[in-house]
Amino acid sequence: MLFQNYGLFWHADHIQWGSRGKGNQGKLLGYRSVRAGPIDFRKQRGVYALYDDNYQLLYVGQAGYGNKRLYDRLDNHMTDHLAERWQRFSWFGIDPVQKAGKSLALVQTEPVTPQVNHVLNHLEAILIAAAEPRLNRQGGKFGEAQQFQQWEVDEVESEEIVLRLQSVEAGLNELAVKLKKL
Repeated sequence: MLFQNYGLFWHADHIQWGSRGKGNQGKLLGYRSVRAGPIDFRKQRGVYALYDDNYQLLYVGQAGYGNKRLYDRLDNHMTDHLAERWQRFSWFGIDPVQKAGKSLALVQTEPVTPQVNHVLNHLEAILIAAAEPRLNRQGGKFGEAQQFQQWEVDEVESEEIVLRLQSVEAGLNELAVKLKKL
């Protein structure tokens, strides 16, 4: 499989841009389920598309050649000739998300050469998702690639939400055990 995951029409205002200096690098958070918590896609490699607020495609680029990853490329576009013109972006990544302890994390791996039909399906799916041609009635075929939604709350709130959800889950598990004993 060429592309492992993707995000459609994320908003620039929900990127945690960080600040200058080490340790303040910012985050590009997404999720498959709120319960699993956010995953940082800042180091993702792949391709991306920039849109204005009317979802008009403005620019297509790649991330991962050299040291510039997805977050770096988006950050560059906040100050280059595209600044103030784009508000949304879609991305299509080659690095998989895998379980890391109790949470999920992006893992940089070397892509395996996919079969031709998978490459063609992914390229078609990316073009359909990015350009949204009016006459394409069928959506693209991403196969097993996972779609991620953008995490839209700040870092402190996100950690608090995850802790609350874990507490609720623990309570439900206790209740299930008690019900089984009845």
